[in-house]
Amino acid sequence: MTGPTEPPPAGPPPAEPAAAARPGTAGRAAAADAGTGAPPEPRPAEAAAAPSSDALDALGALDGCAGIELRHLRGFLAVAEERSFTYAAARLRIGQPALTRTVRALETALGVRLLDRTTRRVELTAAGRGLHADLAPLLPRLAAALRAPAQATPLRLGFTSLLPTACTELNARFTAATGTGVRLVRRDAPLAGLESGEADVAVVRGALPRGAAVRTAVLLHEPRVAALARTAAPGPADRGPGGDADAEALRVLARRRVLDWTELAGLPLVVNTVTGSTGPELWPEGRRPRLACTAGNVDEWLEAVAAGHGVGVAPDSLARRHTHPGLRYVRLKNAPPVTVRLAVPARGAHPLAERFLALARPGEEPEPTG
Repeated sequence: MTGPTEPPPAGPPPAEPAAAARPGTAGRAAAADAGTGAPPEPRPAEAAAAPSSDALDALGALDGCAGIELRHLRGFLAVAEERSFTYAAARLRIGQPALTRTVRALETALGVRLLDRTTRRVELTAAGRGLHADLAPLLPRLAAALRAPAQATPLRLGFTSLLPTACTELNARFTAATGTGVRLVRRDAPLAGLESGEADVAVVRGALPRGAAVRTAVLLHEPRVAALARTAAPGPADRGPGGDADAEALRVLARRRVLDWTELAGLPLVVNTVTGSTGPELWPEGRRPRLACTAGNVDEWLEAVAAGHGVGVAPDSLARRHTHPGLRYVRLKNAPPVTVRLAVPARGAHPLAERFLALARPGEEPEPTG
C-alpha cells in the first residue's frame, strides 16, 4: 500500500520553448550562436544597408517556370512587335518553324495562350499584352546589367609587329556582340604575350612554338615577299667563302620584279627567330638557303637585310607597312603562304576568349594544339 504522492519540490518554472527562427540567414546565424554560446557576429555594413531579400525571393519564384530561357522571351517579343512569325524569324535570323516551337514552349511553360494565330494575322491575347508590357523594358535592363562587369575590363589582344587589318572589323563585331572593348598589346614574343599572361588572345603568324598549350582558329593566309638591299653594301655575305658570289647574286635579284621560291636556295638568309615566320626549314632539305644572321625583332631584321647581310622573306603585309629606304620588296611565286592564327590558352582562358575565336571563323571549331 502506498502513501499519498508528495508534491514536487518548489523551484523555477520550466523554461518556455524558444520561438522558431525565421528560415533564412538570420535564423541560421542565431541558431549557430545559440549552440556555441558566442554572441552573434555583427553583419557587414553593406549587408545591413542592403534591401530586403525581395530579389532572391523573386528568383526563387521562377523555379515554378522551369524550362523558360531568354531565347523564349526574345522570340515572343519579336513576334509581339512584328505581329508576324515570318518577319520575326527573319529579324532573329532563325527558321520560322523553330520560332513557332519556341513561342509554343513559352506558352506551355506559363500555362496560358499569349498569341492568337490565324492564317492571316497574329494578335496578342490579354495575357500576351501584359507580358509584352512587362518584358519590353525589363530585358534591355537585364542585358545592360549582365554586360556591365565585362565592360569594365577589356579583352587584351596581343600581336607582334603587325596587326592584321581583319582584326579591325573583328574587334568591332566583338564589342558590338559582348559590350566588351578590345585593348591592343604589342609584345615581341613568339606568342605575343599570351605565355606571360599579358594578352588574353594573340595573333600568331607562321608555325606555333613547339609544345604551346593553346587553342587556335585560322584567321587568314598571307602571301610571302622577298626583301633585298637596294645597294650592294658590304656585309657578312661578302666576307666568307663564296661571299663575292653571294653579294653578286643578291644584286641581281634586287633588280628583278618577280622571284621564284626555289631561287632563294643556297643564298644567305636573314631570319627573325622570335616573331618571324620564315626559316630555312621551309625549303626542301639539300636545297635550302643558308642562315646568314638572326634578329630578335622586326626592326633588327629590316636593318640586317638593308645592310646586305642576306635576303629576307616576310608576309606581304610587312612590305606594305614597313617601308625602308635601303630595301626593295620583290614578289615571290610558288612560296607557301603565311598562316595567321588567333590563339588562346588551352586552360584558364579569358571567359570571352572563345567568343572572340568563334567570331573570327563562324561555324568552325577552334583547333586544339599542344
